[in-house]
Amino acid sequence: MTFEDVATPSPGPGEVLIRNHAAGLNFFDILLIQGKYQVRPPFPFTPGRESAGVVEALGPGVSNFSVGDRVMAVVASGGYAEFSLAHSEEVWRIPEGMDSTSASGFLVVYQTSYVALIPRAALRPGEWLLVHAGASGVGMSAIQIGRALGARVIATAGSEAKVDFCRAQGAEQALNYRDAGWVDRVIEITAGRGADVVYDPVGGDVFDLSTKCMAPQGRLLVVGFAAGRIPTIAANRVLLKNISIVGSYYSRYLKEHPGYFAEAQRQLDQWYVEGKVRPAVSKTYPLAQAVQALDDLATRQVAGKAALTIGR
Repeated sequence: MTFEDVATPSPGPGEVLIRNHAAGLNFFDILLIQGKYQVRPPFPFTPGRESAGVVEALGPGVSNFSVGDRVMAVVASGGYAEFSLAHSEEVWRIPEGMDSTSASGFLVVYQTSYVALIPRAALRPGEWLLVHAGASGVGMSAIQIGRALGARVIATAGSEAKVDFCRAQGAEQALNYRDAGWVDRVIEITAGRGADVVYDPVGGDVFDLSTKCMAPQGRLLVVGFAAGRIPTIAANRVLLKNISIVGSYYSRYLKEHPGYFAEAQRQLDQWYVEGKVRPAVSKTYPLAQAVQALDDLATRQVAGKAALTIGR
C-alpha cells in the first residue's frame, strides 16, 4: 500500500460525493488487500467500505440529501481517502449526538449482525446467544443487538482484557476461548441446554467446537472465517443434533432484498437513541497510518472498532 494523491472522484447518477472525516476499518479490508475475500477488485484500488463525513456534491437524480449534510455511508469507492463515492441508497444521516468517528463504525458491522440475527437466525427473546470474537467489530455489534432483542448473551474472546470488553458491551457471561473448557462452560451456563444461536465470524476450530454446545433446534450462523480455515461439518451431526447451519453473507442479502438497508438502519438508529447500541471505537489513526492501523487489526490489537481520522 502507498499513500499518495489521486484525482478527486465526481459523482455519477445516483451517487453522493462525501468529504470524509473518518473511515472505519474492517477485517475484510485485510482479506481484500490479500486477495482472499469473496470479492476481488482489480488492482490498484483504494480499500475501505465505510466512512463518515459531510456531503460535498450530489450526482444527477439525488434529491434526498443536500450539500453539507452529516452522513455515514457504505462507500462504492475507497473509504481510505479524503473523498469517496457512495450510492445514495447506502448513505444515511448521522444520528443526533453521534460524532463522525463513531459513525464510521456504525454501518457495516451493525448491519452485518442485524441481518444475521434477525432474518437469518430469527433470534427470539430469552434465547441463549453465543457470540464468538466478541471483542471484534462484528462481535461487539452482535452482543449489543442480541441484548436489544432480549436474548441472553455469552461471548468469547482471546484475552482477559477482551473478555472484560465483552462484558462492558452487555454480555451476561464472557469466556476466554483459549481456555479449553469453554465448551463445557457454555453448557453449564445454559443449565445443560446449550446455545440456541451461535454467531461465528471465526470459523476453524471455533466452528467445530461450537457444534458440541448447541441446543436442540439451534442455529449456527456462518458469518466469516477470521481464523483462516474454512471448516466443514458431517451431515450426520446436523441430523442427529437437530441443528441448522445458516449462512449470513450481508452484501448478498442486501442485493437480494432491496430496501432492507434502510429498514435495518432505522431500527439501529432508534436503538442508538435509546442507548441500546453504541459503537465502541478503541483506536484511531491518521489516514497516513492506514498500514499500521490494518496491521494492528490483523494482529488482534483492537477491541471493537478502529478508525482513520481524515482532514481534521
